[in-house]
Amino acid sequence: MRKHLAVMIAAGLAIAVCGVALALAQAANPRLGKWKLKQDAPPPALNIMTYEPHGNGGMKVTVESTNREGKKSVWTYNTMFDGKDEPVSGDTRTETTAVRQIDDRTNEITNKRGAKVTQVITNVLSADGRRIDNTYKNYNDKGELTSTTTAVYERMP
Repeated sequence: MRKHLAVMIAAGLAIAVCGVALALAQAANPRLGKWKLKQDAPPPALNIMTYEPHGNGGMKVTVESTNREGKKSVWTYNTMFDGKDEPVSGDTRTETTAVRQIDDRTNEITNKRGAKVTQVITNVLSADGRRIDNTYKNYNDKGELTSTTTAVYERMP
């Protein structure tokens, strides 16, 4: 009986510690969670970014996208916000991604293919933590800027 009670107490403490760890991780990185692209495109077009804790202070990023024709794609990468190239899986356009933190609300994401920069994204979290504004700068094989676009993501409940 005492063993059973001790096991139950240990299990309860383990669950509580995990809950506190998750809460601290989210407090440490306000981007954690799901974000939906705010867009005017009709369904089935959809774009959702999911940010999850990774390693000691890093983040796993998963992007799920459905275009206007209904074609789905999913790609993912991990980052420690140290500016080091990390492999991207699932995206045919990008081989590596490097993320560096500019300040407490701004990250710079550099996408490469064949060691050449194809895109630089400035990712800015709003002061209230409810939206992320992305500015995408796209480059050709010669390293020339070809276009700049923007997108707004809203936190999902």
